[in-house]
Amino acid sequence: MTEEKRDSPRVQVPGQVTGEVTVFQPMTILDISDRGAQVETTFQLQLEGLHDFRLSLGARSVVVKGRIVHCQIGELRDGVILYRTGIEFVQPAPHAQLAIEAFVEVQRAARAAGPPIVDAEIAEDGV
Repeated sequence: MTEEKRDSPRVQVPGQVTGEVTVFQPMTILDISDRGAQVETTFQLQLEGLHDFRLSLGARSVVVKGRIVHCQIGELRDGVILYRTGIEFVQPAPHAQLAIEAFVEVQRAARAAGPPIVDAEIAEDGV
C-alpha cells in the first residue's frame, strides 16, 4: 500500500482539459520608458495579448505585465526572423514602477552626458 504524500489529493479529470503555460524566453530591450518598451524577439507576439515580462534593469530585475500594442518583422539575421514588439506596461506594482523609472532616468542622464572624454594624444606617423 502506498502512502499519500500530498497535502491535498489529486482527482482524475474526465475527458480532455487543457491549459496554457507561461515560459520566459530571451528578448532584447531596444528602448524603454516608464510606460512601456520596444523589444526584439525570435517569435511573434499576438496583438492585444497580455504577458509577463522579466526586465533586467542593471542590478535590479522586475516582472511586469504588458499588453502587446504592435508586433512586426524587424529584420532577418543569420536566417532567423527577428520581431519588434511594442509593449504597454499594465498596472505595474509600485516597486516595479519605481525600478523602471530609476533605470530610465539613469539611461537618460547617461545619454545627455554624451560619450566619455579620454585624455590622449595623437601619435605622429612612424613614431
